[in-house]
Amino acid sequence: MRVQLNYGPESVPENNRSGAQNTLSGSLSGTNGVEEDQAQLSGAHLQVQALAAQAVQLPEVREERVQALRQAVQSGQYHASPEQVAGAIFTHMIAGPAA
Repeated sequence: MRVQLNYGPESVPENNRSGAQNTLSGSLSGTNGVEEDQAQLSGAHLQVQALAAQAVQLPEVREERVQALRQAVQSGQYHASPEQVAGAIFTHMIAGPAA
């Protein structure tokens, strides 16, 4: 296959243009010869918007949980085994921070 870089658009002679337009407009439906696009949306977008609004109001960090763990660590009551720590790190690396 050969690619021609100097190839430009073909010009249609004036006498052929009207025939091409008639063929095109005859194949389209509608009153003006122009079709209109239509879309139907489900009600799911309202649910998504409501959930997004709720998510914005949630705190980024669960302050109560962080404070309780901080107190447990400072008082010496929190003990995690090396296996638990390694498992949590591994889960965080694979699943991401949301897990």
